[in-house]
Amino acid sequence: MHRLRRSFSLPARLFGRLFRRLNRRRQWYRWRSSAMQVVNIVAIRVNLRRFNLYHTESAEPPLVTADSGNPDTLRRRTTDGSYNDLRMPSMGRAGTRFGRNMPVDRTWPDQGDKLMTPNPRTISRKLMTREEFQPATILNVMAAAWIQFMVHDWFSHGSNDRNRFYEIPLEPDDPWPDKPMKVMHTIADSTRGPADDGLPPTFLNTETHWWDGSQIYGSTKAIENKVRAHIDGKLAIGEDGLLPVDEHGIDVSGVTGNWWIGLSLLHTLFTLEHNAICDRLKRDYPDWDDERLFAKARLINAAQLAKVHTVEWTPALLDTPALRFGMRANWWGLLGEDVYRRCGRFGRGDLISGITGSPTDHHSAPYTLTEEFVSVYRMHPLMPDEFSFRAAADGSEITATDLRGVSAENSRKLYDRVSAADAWYSLGTRHPGAITLHNYPRQLQELIKQTTGRRVDLAAIDILRDRERGVPRYNEFRQHLDLPRIERFEDLTPNQDWAAEIREAYGGDIDKVDLLVGLLGEQPPPGFAFSDTAFRIFILMASRRLKSDRFFTEDYTAEVYTQAGMDWIDDNTMTTILLRHYPALAPAVTGIKNVFAPWNETIAATS
Repeated sequence: MHRLRRSFSLPARLFGRLFRRLNRRRQWYRWRSSAMQVVNIVAIRVNLRRFNLYHTESAEPPLVTADSGNPDTLRRRTTDGSYNDLRMPSMGRAGTRFGRNMPVDRTWPDQGDKLMTPNPRTISRKLMTREEFQPATILNVMAAAWIQFMVHDWFSHGSNDRNRFYEIPLEPDDPWPDKPMKVMHTIADSTRGPADDGLPPTFLNTETHWWDGSQIYGSTKAIENKVRAHIDGKLAIGEDGLLPVDEHGIDVSGVTGNWWIGLSLLHTLFTLEHNAICDRLKRDYPDWDDERLFAKARLINAAQLAKVHTVEWTPALLDTPALRFGMRANWWGLLGEDVYRRCGRFGRGDLISGITGSPTDHHSAPYTLTEEFVSVYRMHPLMPDEFSFRAAADGSEITATDLRGVSAENSRKLYDRVSAADAWYSLGTRHPGAITLHNYPRQLQELIKQTTGRRVDLAAIDILRDRERGVPRYNEFRQHLDLPRIERFEDLTPNQDWAAEIREAYGGDIDKVDLLVGLLGEQPPPGFAFSDTAFRIFILMASRRLKSDRFFTEDYTAEVYTQAGMDWIDDNTMTTILLRHYPALAPAVTGIKNVFAPWNETIAATS
């Protein structure tokens, strides 16, 4: 297992070293100056790029010379994610391994008694269970739907191994119907060979690792063909403006696991948006065939998704001046959007004019998403347990239901009573849950799996998966990110009742605390919806998804996207996309600072 031997410039190394020393005295968010915070974050990212990217293949991908005359590899995203890097065609392809942000020799899974210590079900019941809904008041429920929508683009471990089970022992007072609780193993990596002997287990990503809209388009030709209309480049959509339905009553799209109404709305919206892009391209290029229109519209639509996530969703969850500026700088550079749009890029670097259009750089390892990245995006507390659907026109309640009532095939049945516009309004005007302990949705602790019909406790599984996949526990995780270890439970969380509960659950051993428990218990920086520990992985991997992808870097050009495509990306926001397809929502979103913040209510809703 390898890392690219890439030397960082001396100024970069010195810059990173300086701020490592400063941060040991004062963390970045404790500086009063927003400018100092931004500079500090840039330095942290330099260090993370040097020390926290690890490749898990037994050999680095071989360098090849791609067919320079093949438009499928040069001017479009391939279905399975291959040929994004023309020299290493398999990099980031569906079916390749997750990488690591931790040293590989520290990623051995827990075994034997350690795997069940403390008992994952006990952690779920004692530390996760939502006794009272704790809202994230700076957000709306569509912010919760969005991150699941993105996660389905980025990664999946695929179907679990139905022939191998972990057995979680249950306490006598546990009401779980089956004792012991059985949890399927993660499916084994089928690509391992003799060169992997003696190395920690590895796992495969069934989706492409790239930010390419694969949750809409699929990562296989079979799924891609299923979602396409095969006319003028478009995706299949019904005359009612809804997606087709499969034999199970669930919308047809690229990735439809753990389906609910929030995902249905987003998949439908960006299917409609893809088709609108096709109409625009067709006007400029009437001679283009279905295949060419489809490929170009996908390219443009995927870039829109990345832009919305970078400059709208992320600042909604990390709502500070430094992060609002920093995330926009990721896209447009330090000079900002106005200068970028008037004057274009200044130079090739990504600091002044943003990552988009800058040179591709994988930094210290071939590009993959990582197991640690998967772990920090366990944000299930965002999901409410209860939903009220109201009319956008007057705010009156249409129907109310619980999480099961909006999930799987029930999401589609909901459209019989609630229009898509009313569903958008209802989720846009309500808060998700705060990402914290004691706020895990109860109905996810008793989830009926869409694919198997089995009952599972997702909170217990979240704990077990990190242990199974060799993700270090909280204190070691922090240590590898150059963060101080937590010495006392009282220093882990400002809530002293929680500190006592965590101490009891972990037998007084702070080093046994699971990553998820630490992330949910930790006090986030001011304005943040999640912890600073999780943020370290975020600032590394969020920019990496752009910087490693040639379609966001060296091939982010009018030659590849068309000028109409570049203008489309520049001119649109989540709000304009939403209003293009659901204009009735204009009163709800007019004047709000961020579409993922709570919307205007038509009238004061009654409880």
